[in-house]
Amino acid sequence: MEKKRTEARSTSARSRDRGRATRHRLIEATARLCMERPGAEVSVAEIAHAAGVFPNQVTYYFGSKDSLLVHAAFLGLLHDARRIERIGRQAPDAATFRRNIARAVLAMPSLPSVARALAGGISKPELAPVVDQHLQLLFRQSERFVSQLIDSRGWRARRPLNVEARTFWSTALGAVLLVRAGAHGTVADLDLDLAGALTIHDEPDPA
Repeated sequence: MEKKRTEARSTSARSRDRGRATRHRLIEATARLCMERPGAEVSVAEIAHAAGVFPNQVTYYFGSKDSLLVHAAFLGLLHDARRIERIGRQAPDAATFRRNIARAVLAMPSLPSVARALAGGISKPELAPVVDQHLQLLFRQSERFVSQLIDSRGWRARRPLNVEARTFWSTALGAVLLVRAGAHGTVADLDLDLAGALTIHDEPDPA
């Protein structure tokens, strides 16, 4: 009896591992397709082919293609955010950090897909929890990065770091939504002072 229970647990663990691997392949394949074809519609059949799975596994693991697209968009954003962190670490001072981070974020290739994900969260309430889950992860990752950086450099922020991260990303993503909603030009054309959304500095606090 004990042997059967052990075998059942082992089979269940292998099944969970296969499921996680399939989910990961689907998200990675979708993110890659969206990056290769920004703004273009990607079909379930194309996603399944790229991931090496059956089309019905998209709905089995994610409920809908739209949900998968949200996961993929934020995966691309988190990958970009890690590259942005490397740029931030290279800055010799806080002013350069603010300027370089803002410039790099506005040029991130993942932003159009994330804008679609945010719009999906507005128009389709069932997607809102998925969007929120990924936004919270983004905020936490950014807060952790900034905390480590300012501790190692002796820099400061003029507001709590959780507010710093949320304000910065809300400004950046809001700019993308403006362009998607019809604002003239690109995100860079908005003359957005994204660097001004950061209060990280290396000067003494004003009296």
